[in-house]
Amino acid sequence: MAVLVVIPARYASQRYPGKPLVQLRGATGEARTLVRRSWEAARAAEGVDRVVVATDDTRILEEAQGFGAEVAMTSETCRNGTERCAETLEALGGGYDIVVNLQGDAPLTPPWYVEALIAGLEADPKADIATPVLRCDGRSLRGFREDRMAGRVGGTTAVFGEDRSALYFSKEVIPFTGGDYPDDAPTPVFHHVGVYAYRPDALRAYPGLVPGPLEQLEGLEQLRFLEHGRRVACEEVEARGRPFWELNNPEDVPKIEEMLREAGIA
Repeated sequence: MAVLVVIPARYASQRYPGKPLVQLRGATGEARTLVRRSWEAARAAEGVDRVVVATDDTRILEEAQGFGAEVAMTSETCRNGTERCAETLEALGGGYDIVVNLQGDAPLTPPWYVEALIAGLEADPKADIATPVLRCDGRSLRGFREDRMAGRVGGTTAVFGEDRSALYFSKEVIPFTGGDYPDDAPTPVFHHVGVYAYRPDALRAYPGLVPGPLEQLEGLEQLRFLEHGRRVACEEVEARGRPFWELNNPEDVPKIEEMLREAGIA
């Protein structure tokens, strides 16, 4: 299976402009940009043939080329990372069996998350898309709740059926649970990790699908697949002691830097 990883990196984020160029300090104290840390995370996964940063901004182009990344320039009209991945696939001429979208705000993505998605699509011919979900412990669930209480849009949660087919994704905390859980205790809430593995036909079809009301309300690109009847398989992954969080808001920077240090990531 030929696997392409695309890292969509947009400068003009509404919530956090310039986010891909934010400097993050790791375990050694060295500062590296968010887009570089995401690229390094992608390159750590086994079974990946090519990693490309996809952007529409020359500042990100120059930064990515500076640390040795291959870059695809995409149009400013891409509405989200999935559309940017689709445009990148066409620009590269296709030729891949699986396209992975490792979003540029997830530098803590462990390589085994990406590897699980590749294996999941290989083993499940009925799935159009695969995406990882991580069972929240009490600490991470408390982080979700604190974000919502403060009015911040934080991470995304997912619910899925017995066959692992996604039922819904939300920026609210779903399913509802009023329980109070110790830091290390498992909870019934699953954190959706913003990584996707697509079959090329599903990815190529995506830009032509009309965004539905749920996608527009939640601001979650994966809901377009669900609203148009595409099967999204949720692959449960294990933390293996690695903390995980996405960089959604400026307030997340110290949290992610602490997690980089905890994980020993330089």
